[in-house]
Amino acid sequence: MSGLQIDLQVYDAESDLLEGLRRGDHDACTCLVKRFAPLVYAHALRMLQDSDEAESILQLTFIKACQKIGAFEGRSGLGTWLYRIATNEALMQLRKRSSSDVTLDHQMADTIQADDLPRNTSNWSLDPATAALGSELREQLETALATLPDNLRLVFVLRELQSLSTEETASALGISQSAVKVRLHRARLRLRELLADYITRREEDD
Repeated sequence: MSGLQIDLQVYDAESDLLEGLRRGDHDACTCLVKRFAPLVYAHALRMLQDSDEAESILQLTFIKACQKIGAFEGRSGLGTWLYRIATNEALMQLRKRSSSDVTLDHQMADTIQADDLPRNTSNWSLDPATAALGSELREQLETALATLPDNLRLVFVLRELQSLSTEETASALGISQSAVKVRLHRARLRLRELLADYITRREEDD
């Protein structure tokens, strides 16, 4: 994909890009890939933690998007639509690994335990989702996310980074809404603890 050459300004406005896609313009599909590929790949990598699988999901996402553009109703942005396609493909890939890799119900009970309380509570007000907005913090968040078990990482990615509802997340992962809430709580606590030292150092340097 890095070898594709096209002036992105040809379809600078998303409405023009969408119109080109619906006409079947090859350059429009190329532009779609160039514009959104890095974000889609990063999203797939967050979910799968495997670069080869993420690359495969990236390709499948854009193939399906260009093939099914007629079904896109425009209720959300193209980026959101692509994220949902990538999410579905990534979840299917996780199920291929093992059905237990998706729900992981035997790995951790979905109840709040005393051990869930973070050992490092400095900078407790930090919202890990907000941390994704800054480039340096984004790197720290990505590193911290990679350390979480799949059941916590997937819920956090879908709820906080992709902004799915609790109901949508539960449906996507095949778990109850209460399990989503507990896992999201666990993920937030773990991430706050993992990011706390970094935030402290940054504040001391300011």
